[in-house]
Amino acid sequence: MGADLQASIGRISALCLRHWYLLRKSWIRIGELTYWPTMQMIMWGFLAKYLAGNSGAVPLSGSPLLQTAGLLIAGVLLWDVLFRSQIGVALTFLEELYSRNLGHLFVSPLRAWELVAAMLVMSTGRTVFGVGIAALLAMWLHDYSVFSLGLGLLAFFTQLLILGWSFGIVASALVLRYGLAAENFAWGFVFAIAPLAGIYYPISVLPSWLQPVAWALPTAHVFEGMRAAGTGGGFHWGHFWAATGLNALYLVIASAIFLAAFRTARRMGLLLQTGE
Repeated sequence: MGADLQASIGRISALCLRHWYLLRKSWIRIGELTYWPTMQMIMWGFLAKYLAGNSGAVPLSGSPLLQTAGLLIAGVLLWDVLFRSQIGVALTFLEELYSRNLGHLFVSPLRAWELVAAMLVMSTGRTVFGVGIAALLAMWLHDYSVFSLGLGLLAFFTQLLILGWSFGIVASALVLRYGLAAENFAWGFVFAIAPLAGIYYPISVLPSWLQPVAWALPTAHVFEGMRAAGTGGGFHWGHFWAATGLNALYLVIASAIFLAAFRTARRMGLLLQTGE
């Protein structure tokens, strides 16, 4: 059992190393990791200052009047965690399709779950790097630190990272089953839930019939918890455990969908044709 696990870790590490080499040798890929999170932070940060009546001389974190502006920037950065996590999973999978490498991978002893594990590891690294740079720049440009949320930030980050994994796995399953015609799902899947996520406004703003749907998403609990922590309400354990339970459920469902798509693709011979 130990030898089998060691072999699996070796195969996962080899896949991660392959994608690390791709990133390391391409400044365009590295630039893409930071471009959108940084641009989002800059644009929304200046908009938040304008809406709060800030001239730029007063730090966002230095005045109760500007608390909402600071929460807006925190919401933008945390939303980018979700998006970067999802796109990180999907892009790792798409790289194998673009290079027509999927069939070669599965001629080896590689298992489907090991491919998924490597995708999750790469997604985590891409997300930490891209959003981390944007968060550091926010401290310089807007004098606002998302790290002021304390240890709760790690909980919010983790919850959104895992939800992004689930969306990325499902998007990859669709591409695996239906080919590159489904590629657009990899780029915009998470935006389907954006109106219900509570990124920029509380869930109470939504119509009453939509609120139960929103509460069925981990994002609603994460962003409500973020607002509670950012306004001095402390860490909300109820939201944390609700998001944890929902994330576990969605991750299991997403993994089952991917494995089912993989079995179908293998039976239909799609592993050698998906890149076409």
